[in-house]
Amino acid sequence: MNQDDLIYDWNQLPGSFDFTGMSVELDDETLRDGLQNPSVLDPPIEKKIELLHMMVELGIDAADIGLPGAGPRTYDAVLALAREIADNDLAISANAAGRTVRADIEPIARIQQATGLRMEVGAFIGSSPIRQYAEGWDVDRILTSTRDAITFAVGEGLDVMYVTEDTTRSRPETLTRLYTAAIEAGARRICFADTVGHSTPHGVRQLIRFAKELVADTGEDVKVDWHGHRDRGFGLANALAAIEEGVDRVHGTALGIGERIGNVEMDLLLVNLRLLGMHDHPIERLSDYCELTAEMCGIDLPHNYPVFGDDAFRTGTGVHAAAIIKAMQKGDQWLQDCVYSGDPASIVGRSQRIEISPVSGLSNVRYWLDANGFDSDDEELCDAVFGLAKRCDHTLSRGEIEAEIERVAKSRT
Repeated sequence: MNQDDLIYDWNQLPGSFDFTGMSVELDDETLRDGLQNPSVLDPPIEKKIELLHMMVELGIDAADIGLPGAGPRTYDAVLALAREIADNDLAISANAAGRTVRADIEPIARIQQATGLRMEVGAFIGSSPIRQYAEGWDVDRILTSTRDAITFAVGEGLDVMYVTEDTTRSRPETLTRLYTAAIEAGARRICFADTVGHSTPHGVRQLIRFAKELVADTGEDVKVDWHGHRDRGFGLANALAAIEEGVDRVHGTALGIGERIGNVEMDLLLVNLRLLGMHDHPIERLSDYCELTAEMCGIDLPHNYPVFGDDAFRTGTGVHAAAIIKAMQKGDQWLQDCVYSGDPASIVGRSQRIEISPVSGLSNVRYWLDANGFDSDDEELCDAVFGLAKRCDHTLSRGEIEAEIERVAKSRT
């Protein structure tokens, strides 16, 4: 049957948003904001370069390669990454973060001069009333810092993305003054940051509409970025809302690592953009991208992490397994991908896995035995393994199943 006949898609009913007509760039923040997560390791430069090459393979447009003003170690890493891009003519643009002070921008200018790589500085400063109160700032002081830093950066030949931290809790009149001043000083990209993950999708839509109107009023060709965090669990939904409103670029990190509980998950964003018809670049290596990030940052990939966790395409449930096995028997990859999954395993280089657990049926047992080279027609063996599963409180490991198989074999001699 036609695939459209097998899935009734409520997401596509009249009034739904058509993502297929949209385009958006992606900026990978794993090597900057991602490494600011307090629980991750700062990996060696060789691993950072390996991840950078994976970003290129995945069709990611830009990478934030660090904050060189943070110290010698970070400066050396940003320099090495910039050289890697320049020397190998990698198809990815580079930006680096810095406060709106000359001391943070000057190292980025030096790296651009040393490598010949065109660099964009992400110059950031807090804009919300609560941040101003805590820091003892007023808007005039922020404006002065903004103008001075951007004028200096432009004079050094850097492209400028002006970032207001905590944009989603900032007053519109303050944002208008700050972004207008930044654009007048030479910024050609502005970034709206949900620094503490405060926003809901509704709030994002209001903010991006405001941003587009602000840019239109300046008459300049200025791009708008969205940088979101996950503190309330809205990260991915907010990114999609920003795309719906026509944002030019969205930021994210591998596995969503970043400050506190992190940023928009770049890997999940790529999967969703692919499923929504917006990203046609191959993403089979996304699993490698996630696994490399987890390994080099010294973190565990949660078993229930969407798409890339160990359990994403793994089941020990009888009803689920029976349907998947029947789909496999029809020889239809799409069918086995989708009969019990909302995201096809094959597009990210993975496949369905059927285990044996307390809630399994005999079909689980027969499938597992056959897939692992044992006699699935041996009724005594099937009953023995099935009985073991029903007596357990967990999914059986390979070792447990093989021990039971050995026990049955010995009982026959």
